[in-house]
Amino acid sequence: MQRGLLRILLLIVAAGFVLNALDAAEADSWGTIKGQVVWDDKDVPVQAVIKVDKDKEACEKDGKLLDDKLVVNPKNKGVRWCVVYLMNVKGFEKAIPIHPKLKALKQKEVTIDQPCCQFVPHVLAMREGQTLLVKNSATIAHNVNIIGGAKPPNLNQIVPPGAKLKVADIAARPIPITVKCDIHPWMYGRVAVLNHPYFAVTDENGNFEIKDAPAGEFRLVIYNDRWIIGDSTPSRNGKKITIEAGKTTDLGKFMMKPEKPD
Repeated sequence: MQRGLLRILLLIVAAGFVLNALDAAEADSWGTIKGQVVWDDKDVPVQAVIKVDKDKEACEKDGKLLDDKLVVNPKNKGVRWCVVYLMNVKGFEKAIPIHPKLKALKQKEVTIDQPCCQFVPHVLAMREGQTLLVKNSATIAHNVNIIGGAKPPNLNQIVPPGAKLKVADIAARPIPITVKCDIHPWMYGRVAVLNHPYFAVTDENGNFEIKDAPAGEFRLVIYNDRWIIGDSTPSRNGKKITIEAGKTTDLGKFMMKPEKPD
């Protein structure tokens, strides 16, 4: 009897060791990457003041509007509003392993607003399966023109003051969707839609971080109205990187060069 109990106890202890080993192996299958997009020129571009020629009082109630298409921090040359995401080495349509805690969508909706005749945020990244909520918290009407191209949505709709528009079933794509307002033609934003959770938008210092990513070789894509990096030259396929298991991999600085005139 005692031998039987001892054997059972030994089996339980052994099973515990196996489970702990599996948990450790699972933890070592994921890692974090971070980096910074930096302007590669001695001259730092200054945001242009937008010429507001319609609904001026409502649009400039909080001050002059600045063009957000290219925002470079003069202190460290970090570039804001760059979409950064992982891609399978075999292409955009190929799946990427997803960490168990990230498989389910935590947020069903993501929001973009138009409080002062600009899209806020200027660039939004979301996951396939989420619904895009376009709000208009301004006192004037806006026209929401979403240009999906070959994949929907393609819509053009008036959103009255205080109203909102829900856009569902947006398919993932490698190039962010353009969002415009035809009433106020300077209004321009981007919405990136990915088929996994491994994406980020660079902050005011050009920094990005992507957590709980699968370890191994992937491609890193960076986009800011044009492709920024590649293995040799900028490419829609990005740059091959290696994500180290169980640690944070600092990818360093990615240099964004000024576009040269033709």
